[in-house]
Amino acid sequence: MKTSTLLAIVATSGLLASPPSLANAPTVPETMLAVAYDKGGGPEVLIVHHMAVPRPGAGEVLIAVHATGVNVWEAGFRQHPTSGTHFPVVPGSDGSGTIAAIGSGVHGFKVGDEVYARGRAFYAEYTVARAEDVARLPKGISLTEAGILATSGLSALQGIDDILRLQAGETVIIHGASGAVGTLAVQFAKLRGARVLATATTEDGLALVTRLGADVAVNGRGDDIVAAARRFAPNGVDAVFGLAGGEALERCIDALRHDGRGRVAYLYGMEPLPRPRFGMSMTLYSFVAGTREFEHLNDAAGAAKLRVPIAAEYPLADAAEAHRRLEAGHLLGKIVLHVH
Repeated sequence: MKTSTLLAIVATSGLLASPPSLANAPTVPETMLAVAYDKGGGPEVLIVHHMAVPRPGAGEVLIAVHATGVNVWEAGFRQHPTSGTHFPVVPGSDGSGTIAAIGSGVHGFKVGDEVYARGRAFYAEYTVARAEDVARLPKGISLTEAGILATSGLSALQGIDDILRLQAGETVIIHGASGAVGTLAVQFAKLRGARVLATATTEDGLALVTRLGADVAVNGRGDDIVAAARRFAPNGVDAVFGLAGGEALERCIDALRHDGRGRVAYLYGMEPLPRPRFGMSMTLYSFVAGTREFEHLNDAAGAAKLRVPIAAEYPLADAAEAHRRLEAGHLLGKIVLHVH
C-alpha cells in the first residue's frame, strides 16, 4: 500500500435510501432502537430513539449489531456538530454483528455470517455498511472484541507496516501505548520482530503494555524518557509511533537516530502535532479500510494471537454514561457498547 494512499482521510458513507432488499431475511423488523442526538451538547443529548431499519442498497449489507466501539471523535462531533448536520445523528464508526440482509451485487457473504465492519450509525440495532468495509472475524477474536477492532486495528497495523515499515531487530517507541490503538500496535510491532519501548501514564497502563509484550515500559509523565530511550537504543531508536501529543512526544522524537533513517508516524486528529524535524521521515496519516486491508488485518491478528483490551462495557441504552467515561480519560483499551 502506498503511503500517499494512507494520507487520504476516509469519508464514511451515508445510509442510502435504497429499495428494500430483505427477501432473504424475513425476520428483520421494520423498526429498531437506536441512540442518537437531536442537537449538540454533552453526553446527556444521547437518547434512545425509535427508527426505521435501514435497507441495504447495491453493494451493501445489513448488519444486526452486536457491539460497537466508543470513539473519541464521536464525542467531538456530538459536542460541536457542523452547520450542515442533519439530525437526528446516530453515532458509531465501527462494530460487529451478524449479517441480516444482503443488497444486490454482494458476493462472498451470506445471511447469518458473523462480521465486523467500518461504516456509520453503529449505535443502533441495525446498520448498513459497504461490503468492501466488512470482514469475517479474525481467528481467535470474539464478537464483542471485534466490535472495537476495525478502526483501532487498521490504524495500528497500517502505522506499523505501511508508515513505519518496521523490520525484525529494529527499535520503536510507541508513545501512548495503553490506549485502543497503542495496545494493538505493541502486539503488531512484536509480531514483526521489533523491540518496543512503550509509554503509558498510569501503573495499570504500564502493567498492561508489559503483558502485551513491550520490552520496556516507561511512565510518559514521570520518567526520563530520553534516558530510558538511550539505554534502550544507545545509537537512537529507529522509529516513533506517536499516539499522544505534547512535550513527552517531542522527547520521544529527540531519541531517534540521526542518520536520516529515523521515522515518525502519528495519527490524524492527534493534538498538538509534533514540530517538524530535519533529516527524518515524519508522516501524518489516517487508516484506510477495504477488502485487502481487512484481509491483512485478519492475517496479522491471527498470527499475533491478538488480544483486544476492553476498557469498559455498557449496554446501548447507557451510551451517555459511556461517553462520560470516555471524556474522563485514562482508558486502557476501548469502551464497548453492547447492542444485541
